[in-house]
Amino acid sequence: MVLSKSYNFSAVTVVVVLIVLAETVESGIGVNWGTVSNHRLSPSTVVDLLKDNKIHKVKLFDADPDCLRALMGSGIEVMVGVSNDLLATLSSSVAASDLWVSQNVSRYMMVKSNPANIKYIAVGNEPFLASYGGQFQSYVMPALTNLQQSLAKANVALNVKLVVPCNADAYESSLPSQGAFRPELSQIMTDLVTFLNSNGSPFIVNIYPFLSLYGNSDFPQDYAFFEGTTHSVTDGPNVYYNAFDGNYDTLVSALTKLGYGNMPIVIGEVGWPTDGSVSANVNFARIFNQGLVDHVLSNQGTPLRPRQPPIDVYLFGLLDEEAKSVLPGSFERHWGMFTFDGQAKYPLNLGSGIGLLKNAKDVDYLPARWCVADPSKDLSGAADHFKLACSVADCTTLNYGGSCNDIGERGNVSYAFNSYYQVKKQNSQSCEFDGFGIVTYLNPSMGQCKFLVGVADRVVTKHYSAGLSLYSRFVIVWLLIFWGLMI
Repeated sequence: MVLSKSYNFSAVTVVVVLIVLAETVESGIGVNWGTVSNHRLSPSTVVDLLKDNKIHKVKLFDADPDCLRALMGSGIEVMVGVSNDLLATLSSSVAASDLWVSQNVSRYMMVKSNPANIKYIAVGNEPFLASYGGQFQSYVMPALTNLQQSLAKANVALNVKLVVPCNADAYESSLPSQGAFRPELSQIMTDLVTFLNSNGSPFIVNIYPFLSLYGNSDFPQDYAFFEGTTHSVTDGPNVYYNAFDGNYDTLVSALTKLGYGNMPIVIGEVGWPTDGSVSANVNFARIFNQGLVDHVLSNQGTPLRPRQPPIDVYLFGLLDEEAKSVLPGSFERHWGMFTFDGQAKYPLNLGSGIGLLKNAKDVDYLPARWCVADPSKDLSGAADHFKLACSVADCTTLNYGGSCNDIGERGNVSYAFNSYYQVKKQNSQSCEFDGFGIVTYLNPSMGQCKFLVGVADRVVTKHYSAGLSLYSRFVIVWLLIFWGLMI
């Protein structure tokens, strides 16, 4: 229900929004909730998962209406995203900017009850990435200007801040104290941080020690973690024992050179994948993420910003997204702390007081059946079917370094067939493969290699319905009384 523009409703809305925003959050740990998946949990189940794990901050990569409706009334701080392909339109059209804010922000905030707690709008996603060749660069500042005006028109500018998530390749140096933005970004970064500072917004940066390790054979592995290193970096009076602190302080130095050395910094993405590469595994992910959480919540800070309050950090990511592009690497589909169905991959304490991660509840699975290669068939003619299955479903765990890398040829074919079968919601025809496939009710998982069962589609969004339940009962009772009087 969208709020009318009457004075009374607006006053009530402001009070409700302020009450929600007043719920202070001690932990600085949030998560990225990506939805590029063929096995999507219902948004209400995901919100329950966030609440059960006392995760009070979530970052979205778009403004998915189902996700935002499920988040309404939860009190969870939300960062919604503007995709890079929208920047050109929003930068050139005030009307388009007004419409985007109306459809994706104010309609969820300006309601009488159960508003969404939208705190940030991420304008673009790493738009200055060097590999983009500057194609989005000229759109960022005009889009920010238009969106700021649109937020003001919608009366939400005081509560919602515009930010621009940047990749760490926006700055460079050999030592943290020498950090500076890339020369071609000097002017736009000056304009950006001036804008952010004037509006009380933080600088958002994504830091990935895993990618440093993955992309550089000379990168010392222990420097990527928080357990101590034999490859510390000495920078004048400061010594760096992990890549995260070194990267963070490189940004601090770059901001200082622009005159904004005290600007708040939020980590928009940081994490470690669990599959698809030799260095991507459950053990490394647990060690990295627990070390990161403990480090962030220790108030220790970094050499250039010591003894600071916990940095706001959005772990990447919440759930696996098996439909993401694997162009950067097979690990792209395995960043989740939880599997696609909301089951914790490893023990992790987020410092929220509840102990280790809790699994999603009330997940609606498809029936417990799998599609595998028919054991009575010669698979010499199954290669094309294998390729077809893997072109639709996720087979990245079969790659070198993956958790299913050593299950043999027949196991590989079965894994591919089943992945396809589950994507197709167990449609009987999806397990034919010209007679090479057969449905089984015996779980074919082998050791660490898990054969999945998909989740069922769900239409109802529980949180939205729950938010209306008391009101709905009142209306139903009133209608029954009114009908009784009429007859």
